[in-house]
Amino acid sequence: MCNRVRDLRGAQGDTTQQELADAVSVTRQTIVALEAGAYTPSLALALRIAQFFNKPVEQIFWLDE
Repeated sequence: MCNRVRDLRGAQGDTTQQELADAVSVTRQTIVALEAGAYTPSLALALRIAQFFNKPVEQIFWLDE
């Protein structure tokens, strides 16, 4: 699964990994792994991240073909 979390953090005024982690109730290490493509989020986490960025889930996460 691919994502654009890192890009969106930068586009939203340089939100830190810790700020995002706190907002979606995970650890900073989870955000690090997610951005590196080493972690696939649960549906609930993907929805919380989408809500944080005010974007549809499909604009943040997609399957690697």
